[in-house]
Amino acid sequence: MIGRIAGTLVYRQPPQLLVDCNGVGYEIEAPMPVFYDLPQPGEKVVLFIHMVVREDAQLLYGFSSLEQRAMFRELIKVNGVGAKMAVAILSGLSAEEFSLCISTQDVVALTRLPGIGKKTAERLIVEMQDRIGKLAADQPPVAAGDVSALVAGSGRSQAIAALEALGFKSAEAQRMVKSSKGETVEDIVRDALKMVSSK
Repeated sequence: MIGRIAGTLVYRQPPQLLVDCNGVGYEIEAPMPVFYDLPQPGEKVVLFIHMVVREDAQLLYGFSSLEQRAMFRELIKVNGVGAKMAVAILSGLSAEEFSLCISTQDVVALTRLPGIGKKTAERLIVEMQDRIGKLAADQPPVAAGDVSALVAGSGRSQAIAALEALGFKSAEAQRMVKSSKGETVEDIVRDALKMVSSK
């Protein structure tokens, strides 16, 4: 199983990126906080990886720290939460914010995330409470690489596509992007997610 990838960043288009390792390109899906930490294309990048093997695909999910990956792995153990939903959760809330929602049993905040209904939010709270405490004790954050300047985004259409990939409806994603004053794809998506979490 692949646990870590170090190579050259080829491109980044949330929620996906491509890393070249000695001539082999690895397509990786990642939550939005990972994109905030990525270097510019052409520079070296290191990501911690969770690999999912299915009959029809081998999928790679990338994370900036061991803490992020550990949280992802705990999330996908929750009944009804798959990898795509776990990525959406970690895109909409930082690990600290998610932990706070769980510890304070904030169902309302969790249901603001795309694809999370009341029942799923309640299930997350019940199943994650013990796991959050264990993660806090056992998994100090470890950075996978240096935080570098954000690469300029290539348009609001990519930001809309990224939000749609995270589970937002097209019309909602367009409204969120329109309200953002960001210039890069990452800034626009970050603004949009902040708007959702502040409601």
